[in-house]
Amino acid sequence: MEDNMKSGNVLTKVLAIAGTIFVGLPILAPIIFSLIRLFSGGHFLFDYLMPAELAFLVAIGGGLLIWAAIRAQSRLRLILWIIGLALLFLLGSQGLAVVTGLADGTITDSSPWFVVVLSIMILYDIMVVLLTVEGILLCRDQFKSPREIMSGNK
Repeated sequence: MEDNMKSGNVLTKVLAIAGTIFVGLPILAPIIFSLIRLFSGGHFLFDYLMPAELAFLVAIGGGLLIWAAIRAQSRLRLILWIIGLALLFLLGSQGLAVVTGLADGTITDSSPWFVVVLSIMILYDIMVVLLTVEGILLCRDQFKSPREIMSGNK
């Protein structure tokens, strides 16, 4: 019985760690690439659209975090809310870009719509950062000792 519990805990830990890595990569990748470019003698260039371009990693990681949160019976509601808002903001910014003509170049990036679309995209990025933080907290919870859990220490 105890072996089953330990193997279940290991699976939950692996799911939480993998989910956090997948969710965090779209945020870390543009930062790392920008720093590499800067230190190799170039200018600092930051691709702020990369988190949206790598949304499939966020989807995979979010699914793993949901699975881990269900198994851990912890943080599920907040993870679901963050994922839902991230999806809303991602689809909203993309949909608005298509409807307004930004996506196909009908209107330029000097249009006020560009600021609106970019603002919604930034909200998506913030949700991805929050999901990464929530994943880290879920991982931390999984590595607490039983004594810490019983005493309520964080």
